[in-house]
Amino acid sequence: MEERNPRLSSDGLAPSRDLLPRALVVLLGAAAVVVVVAGVRAAAWLVGPVFTALVIVIAVSPVQDRLRRRGWPAWLTTAVLVVLVYGVLALLTLGIVVSLGRLAGLVPQYTEQAAQVVGDASAGLSRIGIGPDQLRAAAETLDLGKLSGLLSALLADVAGLVSNLVFLLALLLFLSVEAGGAGQRIAAIATDRPAVSAALRGFTSGTRRYLLVTTVFGLVVAALDALVLAVIGIPLALTWGLLSFITNYIPNVGFLIGLAPPAILGLLTGGVDRMVLVIVCYGVINFVLQSLIQPRFVGDAVGLSVTVTFVALVFWAWLLGPLGAILAIPMTLLAKALLVDLDPRARWADVLLRSGPRGPPQSRRREALFSRWPHRAAAGRKE
Repeated sequence: MEERNPRLSSDGLAPSRDLLPRALVVLLGAAAVVVVVAGVRAAAWLVGPVFTALVIVIAVSPVQDRLRRRGWPAWLTTAVLVVLVYGVLALLTLGIVVSLGRLAGLVPQYTEQAAQVVGDASAGLSRIGIGPDQLRAAAETLDLGKLSGLLSALLADVAGLVSNLVFLLALLLFLSVEAGGAGQRIAAIATDRPAVSAALRGFTSGTRRYLLVTTVFGLVVAALDALVLAVIGIPLALTWGLLSFITNYIPNVGFLIGLAPPAILGLLTGGVDRMVLVIVCYGVINFVLQSLIQPRFVGDAVGLSVTVTFVALVFWAWLLGPLGAILAIPMTLLAKALLVDLDPRARWADVLLRSGPRGPPQSRRREALFSRWPHRAAAGRKE
């Protein structure tokens, strides 16, 4: 009987994975993760806009597919996709610019109210033993040099944002042109690497479902917030509704960002009582919809638990900045597709990431794929 070489795998061809101690494999993997994360953070100025453009094209590409199935020529469907993408961005930008303009015209009207609020706050601090001298001493400890540095950094960020926007628009054009053949390319991959094709399709379909669910809930929350603010008497109710819609794409903490401006205006226009009323109404609407109902739909759509989405938000915001907070879920779906969905041995990780034991449709399709082509999975393990 021939003795098997312990350095070879069971098929006698590939080196055995047990050649290295498991602890060393874990350490090497952790070191590789650190290197990759450091590289991504160093290139955040590039990774963020590129992935943003990719997500936008993924979201609107079904329109192009439907037009092609109806017999539209390829060049016309591409033109429609480009116009649609640029149109959505233009409308969103226009809404933000108009809102900022109206806000800039509104702020000077509340100068006296702001001074009164500051005076009331100073009086309240005096009653608890913090007088003007202590406040003045605290103000003198502020380092104006650091403040100047912060302002300079802010201006640099604004300039970088403009350049990134130009790069994003150009990238959207090229991705929109290439989007028409993406389905055929993934289908071609499926003939030789069905697991890779399934993972990529799972990423695109999960991203679309997430964007659809988030957009629908964002519209509902924005409409209710704007209606409540209009009834309460908060100025620029539609503007804050738009802000609420945009911040809805930031998981878990977007609500707090959208709450701050109308709450401050409530304090300026009606005192503490109106501010508390705004906070309570916002809290009820957003807690019920965004904290109780929406996470269940998002979890069912993308297969990520609430805890995973929160950790992903913190991680991607740290890695890519504010853009990472908005792209947290799609980025996590891409990482899951590349690291978990491609490997049949990583099913245990998929179970830990899920919002429930059954998993989303793409996870069930992947499990069916691996069970249908066991020889493909074995081939993937050998490679």
